Amino acid sequence: MLLTGDLGFNVLTDFAAKFPRQFLNVGVAEQNMTGLATGLAMEGLIVFTYSIGNFPTLRCLEQIRNDAAYHEANVKIVSIGSGFSYGPLGMSHHATEDLAIMRAIPGITIFSPADLWESMEATEACVKTPGPCYLRLDKSAAGRNEAPGEQFVVGQPRLRRHGSDLTIIATGGIVEEALAAAENLAAQNIQIRVLGVHTLRPLDPSSIIAASRETKAVITLEEHTVDGGLGGLVAELLLENDAAPRHFRRMGLRNGFSAIVGSQSYLRHRYGIDAAAIQSKVLELLTP
Repeated sequence: MLLTGDLGFNVLTDFAAKFPRQFLNVGVAEQNMTGLATGLAMEGLIVFTYSIGNFPTLRCLEQIRNDAAYHEANVKIVSIGSGFSYGPLGMSHHATEDLAIMRAIPGITIFSPADLWESMEATEACVKTPGPCYLRLDKSAAGRNEAPGEQFVVGQPRLRRHGSDLTIIATGGIVEEALAAAENLAAQNIQIRVLGVHTLRPLDPSSIIAASRETKAVITLEEHTVDGGLGGLVAELLLENDAAPRHFRRMGLRNGFSAIVGSQSYLRHRYGIDAAAIQSKVLELLTP
């Protein structure tokens, strides 16, 4: 069943017409939506909740924690417009703390796909994964590069680009900036490995540990605060597995809220997480 908090009519019209008994618009009432979703899930349904950025997550955090997660209910929380996707609407619509907060709640499987294929596969995985899931969707995309017959494996990062000099580990649509930076740096004979993390929980650390040991430095990249997000997760995994890299940097938001408005690409530039900023950071770390 699909519940929405009074949005997405053009997106959801066909679904509502085809499955009228599996669709409910609860209105601008995300807390009630989450409680209702938990009740429906406890009656045997798989329930998706759908809203913009912070609204199905931060606005109803207590219901996610106490109702859905605590009862291990099959509630699948879909946040559309992560990071700066809704950049012109201001900080209320900038979803830049959600990964850290959702990571702090036990038992939630967390997906953060980077492209259309990963998004489709992650949606299927939400249905098949018991218990609560969080699906963080972005308005940008890193382009499809799945290999013929490639299998989407929950918790296993994808190697988006080979490289032996430095590794960039990124999540979400901003993977496109990592790939653009890697392509530009290849012209300077600098080979960047890019790992795309589409699942933050669970996360198999094998490829991340290997990257730390095989390349000269590790950079994490996320359209999210550096506090508690992907960068913190990667640091925890590397330190707990005695695999600290020679150099490690987190690229993301620092020093407060995103207080300016603009397009997603403009805000990435202003906050130093676009391809140009990545290239500068790579050169800084690789310069003797």
